[in-house]
Amino acid sequence: VFTEEDKYCLYSNLLFKYFLAEGVVCGHDLFVASAKEHPDNILKELPAPLLDDTHRNELGEEATAVKSEDFQDSMKIAWRYQNLPKMEASPTTATKFGHYYDVSKKIPPELLQSTKWQSFYLPEELRLQPTKKICNMNNAYARLLESIQRIIYQQGFDGSDPQRKQKNILRIGIQSLGSMLWGDDICSSDTPEDIHSLTKFLYVLRGLLRKSLSACIITVPAHLIQNKAIMERVTNLSDTVVGLESFIGSERETNPLYKDYHGLVHVHQIPRLNSLICDVSDTKDLAFRLKRKLFTIERLHLPPDLSDTVSRTSKQDLAESAKLLSSGCGAMAMGKKHLDF
Repeated sequence: VFTEEDKYCLYSNLLFKYFLAEGVVCGHDLFVASAKEHPDNILKELPAPLLDDTHRNELGEEATAVKSEDFQDSMKIAWRYQNLPKMEASPTTATKFGHYYDVSKKIPPELLQSTKWQSFYLPEELRLQPTKKICNMNNAYARLLESIQRIIYQQGFDGSDPQRKQKNILRIGIQSLGSMLWGDDICSSDTPEDIHSLTKFLYVLRGLLRKSLSACIITVPAHLIQNKAIMERVTNLSDTVVGLESFIGSERETNPLYKDYHGLVHVHQIPRLNSLICDVSDTKDLAFRLKRKLFTIERLHLPPDLSDTVSRTSKQDLAESAKLLSSGCGAMAMGKKHLDF
C-alpha cells in the first residue's frame, strides 16, 4: 500500500499506525522502518484496540452520535443520495473484517510485549556501518533492503521454501520514504542526482513481497516531490495508491461545503487480481473526519441548499466545488459501492 502523506503528516501517520496495530491484534510479526521517528516510539503510540464489550459500547455511543447527525441532515440531502449505502463506523455485526480502534487511547504495553517486532532506525544504522554505495542506489535504501531481505529469508517468511515452523505474516511499515531524512534529493530538486534510487528500491521490494508472506505500507511526502515522472513510476510499482488531502491551512478549512470533514481521500489505484496492471478507481467523493475516538472514511455529501447567511461569493465558491465533485457523486448514484478501508 502506497500512501501519499498529507501536508502536515497528521492523518497519514494515523493510517500508518492503524496498519501496524492490526498486525499486533492479529499476532503478526512487525518490521518498522523510519528515518524521522524512532520505531519504539511509533509502536508505543499505536491506537488501542477495542476487544471487549465495554470498549465496544464506548465506541458505539460515538458512532450512534454520528448516525444521529446523519439522520438530522437526511431531510436536507438531495433525493439521489438517500439510497446510497453508508460506511459502517462501529462494530454492529458479529461478522466483520478487521478490528476497531480507539484513537484517544494507546495500545496496552502487555499486548505490545507479546508481539514479535524488529525495527530499522536510519540514524542508528548509519552509525553502525560505514557509508557505501550499492548498485547505484541510495545508501539508506540499500541498507533497508538488506534488512528486509535478511528477515524474510532467515525468519521463515520466504514463500518459496518449505516452512518448518508455523506460518505467520510479516507486516512491514516504512515511514516518509523519499524524504530528505533518507538521503534522497527528489523532494529538493526537479533533477535529483539519484533519480532512480526510489524506483529501484520499490522494484526490488516488490519482488521480495511477491515471493514472501508479507505485506507493506509506505508513506511518501508526494506533495514535496517536484518531478512528476518519478511519481508516475512509483505509482506503477505499487499495488494500492491512496492520497490524503488535509484541509488544514487551506481555503477548504473554512468552506461551508466541507464543515463536517477534515480532509479528502483520493484513491488513485487499487489492485486487480490476475492482471498485469492495476485498476484505476473512479471513486472521487470520499472524505475523512477524526472524532474524539473514531477515524472514519465516508462519502462526501454535497449540501442541497445554502443558508441565507452565506454570502454571494461563498455561494459561487461552493458551486464551483460542487462541479468538481459532481462526477464522483454521480458515479456513486448509479450504484457503485464504496471502498471500505
